Amino acid sequence: MDFHQLLIDRRSIRRYTSEKIDPEHVRLILEAGLLAPTSKASRAWQFVVVEDEAMLTRLSECKPMGAAPIGKCPLAVVVAVDSTATEPWIEDASVAASYMQLQAAALGLGSCWIQIRDRFTTDGTPSNEFIQEALGIPETCPVVCVLTFGHKDEQRKPQDLEKLKWENVHIGKF
Repeated sequence: MDFHQLLIDRRSIRRYTSEKIDPEHVRLILEAGLLAPTSKASRAWQFVVVEDEAMLTRLSECKPMGAAPIGKCPLAVVVAVDSTATEPWIEDASVAASYMQLQAAALGLGSCWIQIRDRFTTDGTPSNEFIQEALGIPETCPVVCVLTFGHKDEQRKPQDLEKLKWENVHIGKF
């Protein structure tokens, strides 16, 4: 599949089979994140790989809506970044996360971005702090997102190119 077709076909997947991901595929996904460009080559992101079912279930409680896929996936990667090492830390972490999702799609795996930054648990604790405490992540490394990965247990239609918002593209000026 060429890259453009990969972009058309890649969709967020929230339901996975129980099948484990091949360790070589896990390595390729992580390598994709490590290959992502960063501002001034800071490479300040930190990836925490979670496969333990009990911990995945615990992490799925990081916010009341939208985190359920964490508890039902065979693999999650928590994307954090040392915010003291680079000013555009959110952007650097986001690019790395996107690279990992694209690599997963190229391997035929599903993935979903679970937003953590600026989200809260049911008791009002910042989701970031909840995950930092659960995984021992330093305070200086905020969590941007949790990526879930797995073999797809749902099929989604490719993107409809007729629905692209070309009106949002401006040439020369707004």
